[in-house]
Amino acid sequence: MFSKGQMIFAGLFVIVFAVAIFFTYRKDKKLHAKNYKGAVWVAVAFFIFIGILFFIKYALKN
Repeated sequence: MFSKGQMIFAGLFVIVFAVAIFFTYRKDKKLHAKNYKGAVWVAVAFFIFIGILFFIKYALKN
């Protein structure tokens, strides 16, 4: 499906991209901690909401 060169390029791209994202996040870590203080609670509420929707779906199905 893919040639050997395309697979090598894709693998190297993923590795370089992941390293770039890691260093960028590390550089901005203090800024993110300051600006996105309550983001964890928003994510928790979102997952609880999705869980409630799945519970309602299965409760009404059975």
